[in-house]
Amino acid sequence: MQFIDEATVTVAAGNGGDGIVAWRREKYIPKGGPAGGDGGAGGSVYIEATPELSTLVEFRYKRQFHAEAGKAGGQSNKSGRSAHDLTIPVPVGTIVYRTLEGKSEAFLADLAHPGDRIMVAKGGKGGLGNQHFATSTRQAPRIAYNGEPGERASVRLELRLLADCGVIGVPNAGKSTLLSVVTAARPKIADYPFTTIEPQLGVVRVSDEESFLMVDVPGLIEGAHEGAGLGDQFLKHVERTRALVHLLDGAKPLEEMLHDKSTIERELGAWNPKLLDKPALLVVSKLDLPDARERFEELRLQYPEVRGISSATQEGVQELVYAVWQTIKDAPMPEVVTPPPADIELVPRDAFAITRESDGTFVIAGERIERLAAVTNFDSDEALARFERALAKMGVEKKLRELGAAEGDTVRIGHYEFTYS
Repeated sequence: MQFIDEATVTVAAGNGGDGIVAWRREKYIPKGGPAGGDGGAGGSVYIEATPELSTLVEFRYKRQFHAEAGKAGGQSNKSGRSAHDLTIPVPVGTIVYRTLEGKSEAFLADLAHPGDRIMVAKGGKGGLGNQHFATSTRQAPRIAYNGEPGERASVRLELRLLADCGVIGVPNAGKSTLLSVVTAARPKIADYPFTTIEPQLGVVRVSDEESFLMVDVPGLIEGAHEGAGLGDQFLKHVERTRALVHLLDGAKPLEEMLHDKSTIERELGAWNPKLLDKPALLVVSKLDLPDARERFEELRLQYPEVRGISSATQEGVQELVYAVWQTIKDAPMPEVVTPPPADIELVPRDAFAITRESDGTFVIAGERIERLAAVTNFDSDEALARFERALAKMGVEKKLRELGAAEGDTVRIGHYEFTYS
């Protein structure tokens, strides 16, 4: 399966069902009181982490998700059925960002554990039936509210692999070959750089009861933290590992091996200095090649802890697996820094702002006003009158006059336009 570690999708929660105008029907009572039922709530959209998935590849083929709308109310004060919520499964380790209409992108959640769940679009509330608008002076109201529209948003998903051990090194150091030997993964392997262009994941069996997850991070090069060789897309996966295997190419001269080691460590530190604090096992690969063993022995003079392996003959491989497993057990859980949640600016519910566009249109923005416009049935004279009274009570009418609104000017609230009078 192809590895996809970032995707952007569009989500739409369901609209609330409309409330209705209806009257109580009883024997010998030709026209009873108001009995219009409320609409049902629209379905919300959630994103949930599930261990059954390992990539975001499904979102390459499906990018739009819609929850169901609530049903309209019924007669005899019967409420409409609320819609079911829509849950979108994603791999564990997915970070969720959301962009609402007219807003900037904001970090929502880090779904780091199975079952972690976050709402990304809230379903609209059901509209009120005319049963709610009866008063002592208005006993036959012909007013019902439409259902609120569901939220719509653009959601960016970013997967950061959750692996116990990460195998790092320059291109062609033998990382994919090692992964293929110790796991059931089958990465693409060839004798040229950048064969692996996406992280590969595999399970390493230590015993019948014990195992750990290993990720082969594609070849890092100088400038990786700035995006060279797609390095900035891969370094983020190293952050969640508990231990690292730093593989050096045993086919290279000693000077080149030391240069590669310094390059990788410099790139890790430039991306996140804390990566240099992770437990790391230094390993020389390809001991089966001519002169590789001699270079390995030379390197041990500077780094006594270095290990040597040959994936071809499996020399030293099992010993490396045990050493990695012990390192993982002794290592603390990695500290993963995620962006802070977006600051929420609390404003009064009745607050509004009026701006005038270049064509002279007055645009009114405010949570309560926009919500009121969305649920009002403007085909009903009673509902329109109620809407106008609400605006006047909130001070909108007065503010429009102060800004110079004149008869015939266009006023826009949300998606609705009116002629000022």
